[in-house]
Amino acid sequence: MGNSQGKPVVYTDEVNLNHFRLLRVVGKGAFGKVRIVERKDSGLTFALKYIRKDEVVRSESVRNIIRERRMLEHLNHPFLCNLRYSFQDVEYLYLVVDLMDGGDLRFHISRKTFTEDCVRFWMGELACALRYIHEQGIVHRDVKPDNVLLDSEGHVHLADFNVASDFRPPKLLTSKSGTLAYLAPEAFRGPGYLCEVDWWSLGVTFYECIYGKRPFEGKTHDELVENICNSNPKFHVTKPPVSMPCLHAMSSLLERQKRKRIGAAGFDTFTTHHFFSPLDFEALEAKLIRPIFVPSSDKTNFDATYDLEELLLEEAPLEARARKQKPRPELRQDATSKEIREDELHRMIETLFEPFDYTLASYDGSAAAALAEDGTVDAIEKTGSTHSRPQSKPQSVATTPDGTPPMSPNVLPLHVKSEHIPELEALKAALPPTQPIPRSVPASQATSFSRPRPQPASRQASKGGGVQMVLDEHGSWSLLADQAVSLPAEAGASKDVRDSSSVLGFLRGRKSRDRSPKPKEAGVMGKAGARHIIN
Repeated sequence: MGNSQGKPVVYTDEVNLNHFRLLRVVGKGAFGKVRIVERKDSGLTFALKYIRKDEVVRSESVRNIIRERRMLEHLNHPFLCNLRYSFQDVEYLYLVVDLMDGGDLRFHISRKTFTEDCVRFWMGELACALRYIHEQGIVHRDVKPDNVLLDSEGHVHLADFNVASDFRPPKLLTSKSGTLAYLAPEAFRGPGYLCEVDWWSLGVTFYECIYGKRPFEGKTHDELVENICNSNPKFHVTKPPVSMPCLHAMSSLLERQKRKRIGAAGFDTFTTHHFFSPLDFEALEAKLIRPIFVPSSDKTNFDATYDLEELLLEEAPLEARARKQKPRPELRQDATSKEIREDELHRMIETLFEPFDYTLASYDGSAAAALAEDGTVDAIEKTGSTHSRPQSKPQSVATTPDGTPPMSPNVLPLHVKSEHIPELEALKAALPPTQPIPRSVPASQATSFSRPRPQPASRQASKGGGVQMVLDEHGSWSLLADQAVSLPAEAGASKDVRDSSSVLGFLRGRKSRDRSPKPKEAGVMGKAGARHIIN
């Protein structure tokens, strides 16, 4: 081992794991983990997504991984989480992408309520990203808060192209790929769809950023599908009220008829809508407009315990695996059909998951045309690999395929037409005027990668008088970092007990603790639920 560690790194060779300094683990997915890495020669930081080959083969997800890798090779945009390097070794596939250290959108909207100006800025940047990938002949099919990442300055970036597909009109797509609650009606009914489904998903994300809940819910899969196909979301009366332009923009994105859906009917239908018209989209896409909300640099937006899990629970962490890998054994003569199939998929990965270096890329032509000329993804499809993302176990309530917790169900739906909303006319008098977005040039363009949080653990009083953590069925020790700020008052009052002269001093300290308000963040109305739903 000493000799292997002493070998000098040759940076002119094809990129490999030895070119990077491995830093903290910041996320965990179905097949692998995400960690921050640093190029040893340049000092640039990235996010490294490493995926177990055995898991990819076992779940028959080879086509998805190869497709995502091929697509990202041809995509490069300010509001995407761009691919920078790719390579593989015996055990893992590696994707090195832009580092986003501002957290994902779900992380923020589940904790805070944001102003309309802030949400408009996010939706405008995402619209620019959608226009770009659609011009490249790519439909994302999984636009949701979990797949929208913020960089350190507050710009949003669309990530996770695992279920994305190229499209070639007039041939329609028919696969119901993506997350159920964000799928458009035409994915369930009709002859098929093209890129217009992404604008519907953007509308669901938009609605969720405003109300803190999804527009369509259901206790069962069929009920949720029926509600989506009926396309009658409830536009709640809130305090403070949501402006009429904002309500109309949401309803125009959640338009059942795709020919009337803004964005789907042409990018100009989105940019000229009276809610989005205050944005200068040329300056927006050039990142010349300063984001309204900037993630805090004082707090980490990653789960602090992923590093501990890697150290304590992994039999061989990535650092050790990189040094002690053995070649994959040859196929036995008496191998079963399953073993033969797995061997074929492993060889397919070794051949088709090619190395990539963004410093050598040209980004010429469209991604769809390059995929069509390549033909390798279609070749995989003929071998029998599946196209859909691995689903989570069945549940009695509607959930997302990636395990995102279900939101609270809606009340009775309200039918809203795309051109006019008569039920909301009474709110016009109380609406604040729409303000233009201030402009300025940002400083640096750093970028983050984080994942949704698991289900919480429960707190119980221990026999010794303290607080103990009890994990539920879906719990994780990772939640301790998040829940540390919400400890019971008895546990957090230890400082007051030491300063008190009586046994009941901690009770007095509990009442007299400093409650001075925190400085107000730009773009933030308050904590989650600050936009109170009246009906």
